[in-house]
Amino acid sequence: MKRLKASVLASSLALSFSVAAISSFAQAEEVVVYSARNEQLIKPLFDAYTKQTGVQIKFVTDKEGPLMERLKAEAANTPADMLITVDAGNLWQAANQGLLQPVTSNTLNANIPAHLRDPKNLWFGLSVRARTIFFNNQKVKPTDLSTYEDLANAKWKGKLCLRTSKKVYNQSLMAMMIEEHGEAKAEQITKGWVANLATDVFADDTKMLEAIAAGQCDVGIANTYYYGRLMEKKPSLPISIFWANQNAKGVHVNVSGAGVTKYAKNPAGAQKLLEWLSSEKAQNLFTDLDMEYPANPGVKPDPKLLAWGPFKQNLINVNKAGELQAAAVKLMDRAGYK
Repeated sequence: MKRLKASVLASSLALSFSVAAISSFAQAEEVVVYSARNEQLIKPLFDAYTKQTGVQIKFVTDKEGPLMERLKAEAANTPADMLITVDAGNLWQAANQGLLQPVTSNTLNANIPAHLRDPKNLWFGLSVRARTIFFNNQKVKPTDLSTYEDLANAKWKGKLCLRTSKKVYNQSLMAMMIEEHGEAKAEQITKGWVANLATDVFADDTKMLEAIAAGQCDVGIANTYYYGRLMEKKPSLPISIFWANQNAKGVHVNVSGAGVTKYAKNPAGAQKLLEWLSSEKAQNLFTDLDMEYPANPGVKPDPKLLAWGPFKQNLINVNKAGELQAAAVKLMDRAGYK
């Protein structure tokens, strides 16, 4: 009887350990993602990753602010292994609030250029968003254009359109200009922009581009993917792209990107997903869905983007968009940029 009880106990314990092992393995084969990118832009990626690896991806989508607040509130109890968001300013905020952990990865260091990732490897850019100059090609010649700074010249008085300074994209642009020129010169440029406005600032890039097409203004600054989306719907609009500052430091770029959360339950799985997102297959999916440029320079952009021509990127680390964000907001307030 004792031998029987011992045998039953041993079998029971073995079964218990086996179930625990299976449960642990199953948990390790799942990655939970909090994403500020819309579901239609990330689900195809996650589906492709699951198909290739068998790893299941659970994800929650929301605006970046609520997601970061959620991570802070959940702390060590968070189910999230990865945070995906747009704009280096937001990524910097997440890192600065202690929501991310550093990742040591030769793959990511090889795939993502230094200026498109956090200096401490807390996050990595996954797609590039170029913010450049657009113009009405029936009223302006490309030879009339040169730099962001030149748009402060009096020759553009009553001819410039801008999106509101309340949007993080413009806050990041201004932060990078502070890094490049210093606050005094950046403020002087901003005051010149404000003096040259043809009308009130716009709520979004699309409305601003439509104003350029309608002749309400001649030039403006926008993200390229807004232009791509608009021209797909209305290809006859008289709007063209101009790559700013090509004889200077280059076009202002920003990123959407991701990092492994500080309290990730599956940091190894999150790192593998992050590395895969920097690969050629994923980069093509990640960027083509929203007309963005690959962060991995070894990956060719979508043919639609290639048709806009090559451009030189400004190589200032995009982390500065976050570091100098507060200074940028104050500067734009002082300059009267609403």
